[in-house]
Amino acid sequence: MVPNILKLACPNRRGIVATVSNLLFEAGFNIREAAQYDDHETGQFFMRVAFDGSGSRSHLETRLGAAEKHFQMTRSLRLDKRPQRVLVLVSRFDHCLADLLYRQYVGEMNMQIAGVVANYPRETYARLDFDGAPFHYFPITKDTKKEQEKRLFDVIDETEADLVVLARYMQVLSDEATERLAGRCINIHHSFLPGFKGARPYHQAHARGVKLIGATAHYVTGELDEGPIIEQDVERVSHGDTPDALVRKGRDIERRVLARAVRYHIDDRVMINGPRTVVFPD
Repeated sequence: MVPNILKLACPNRRGIVATVSNLLFEAGFNIREAAQYDDHETGQFFMRVAFDGSGSRSHLETRLGAAEKHFQMTRSLRLDKRPQRVLVLVSRFDHCLADLLYRQYVGEMNMQIAGVVANYPRETYARLDFDGAPFHYFPITKDTKKEQEKRLFDVIDETEADLVVLARYMQVLSDEATERLAGRCINIHHSFLPGFKGARPYHQAHARGVKLIGATAHYVTGELDEGPIIEQDVERVSHGDTPDALVRKGRDIERRVLARAVRYHIDDRVMINGPRTVVFPD
């Protein structure tokens, strides 16, 4: 069963946890899980509460409104149990797309892939079953990029996408696009950021004789590959690994890092904290 989720952030002060616990209790709800983080550098307090029960939503909203004003709080409340609608953008490499399709198929995450947008034609992904998700082919050139981005936002609106995932989508979104998608667009970067930016990162790593390779999932911002990091992972490699071996191992890391980041976001476990994130693990 998918719980209700309350997330909040505010300047840290005494009484926040007690207030939240009491208002949920008085509204007739039961706390299933609670986690909090006090950022000593910024003085900000972050909290995530999962709760259930047949309490009064109107009572809860009223009490939360008073707490929001008292504690100078920003908060989000999700009482909607429906699967999150995810729009996946992909280029030639389809391993992350295939992984997300499989995880949807087995019901691993509370999501529905609302569509797939690609800058390569459908036959590029002939071996993949999209399970009814509509496919949109938007070939991009320097001259068509602006128009295709407008079409992309038409698809986002039509599908009512809650989240946009760049699953190895090798196109840079405009500043306008990243601003519109702030906090709801995740990219998987085929490297352990920061470092080895640009093209052929695994070949750069091989040339430098690295002993670790990795991948990074982050929210997309106007600064390329500088958005708040949600999840990362690494794997040890050796002098005997060829660039092709690094690519093979890198694909595995990218799949699991992106999947974890998407799950954390869908489960409301991520809170943006300036250039960083607070991620409450499951």
